[in-house]
Amino acid sequence: MISYNTDGVKMPPIRKRKVTAWVRRVADTYGKRVGEVGYMFVNDEKILEVNQEYLGHDYYTDIITFDYCEGNVVSGDLVISLDTVRSNAEMLHKDYFEELHRVIIHGILHLCGINDKGPGEREIMEEAEDEALALL
Repeated sequence: MISYNTDGVKMPPIRKRKVTAWVRRVADTYGKRVGEVGYMFVNDEKILEVNQEYLGHDYYTDIITFDYCEGNVVSGDLVISLDTVRSNAEMLHKDYFEELHRVIIHGILHLCGINDKGPGEREIMEEAEDEALALL
């Protein structure tokens, strides 16, 4: 089950059924099934608080992924700052909704085993994001 919630922000106008089907389709391309995935849309203040409390990081970010996967079942909580998504979209001269969908799937790709912190991994993640966005 995929759930969508907010804390301190209005729900972004995403088509939940379409996004849910898309997330399942992307996970399937990695041989994974979707278990319990919870999206929490927040503001910058809240994501900074989560980043400090749970990860010990003192900075803003667009998404934090908490991985609860077991075997081939993708499960986790994904906390997304709509403020940072908007800022990044403006900075990168991208459409807000394209950037939002990129971040939504970015967390799923992490749950599917794709990383983006090591050498060369960022490029692999960006390619996977582009491939996933093409399925939307």
